Amino acid sequence: MARKKLPPIDPEQARAIGALLRGLRRAAGFRAVQDAVADPACPAARQTIYAYERGGLVPSLAQFLELVEFYALKATPGPGAKPPEDLRTQAVAAVVTALTMPCYHMTEAMRLIGRLQPPPAARPPRKRS
Repeated sequence: MARKKLPPIDPEQARAIGALLRGLRRAAGFRAVQDAVADPACPAARQTIYAYERGGLVPSLAQFLELVEFYALKATPGPGAKPPEDLRTQAVAAVVTALTMPCYHMTEAMRLIGRLQPPPAARPPRKRS
């Protein structure tokens, strides 16, 4: 089966995803992208992160999740980083927000799962005593 070309991603969605990543980077205490990529655990290159944050590129869901995990769990926090609990909470909110965006097709996947589910089995009537 041939692959379908995906429709272009709405620029507003691209900017929103970039803003989520930028917010997490800053919350992790990295004022600049180069500060984040200086950490050996950083999963992306400087130019790639710049492109994501300004909305020029949209990361795949896997790439998005890798960056969220890096900022919230793996990075050595920079100066002025939020407390770990707050950073993790912000990371959860970023993932939930991203999953509801049309560009990641999760709502479509959930609808398909609903259509694939068998109808609930009818319960036998209760016996009365």
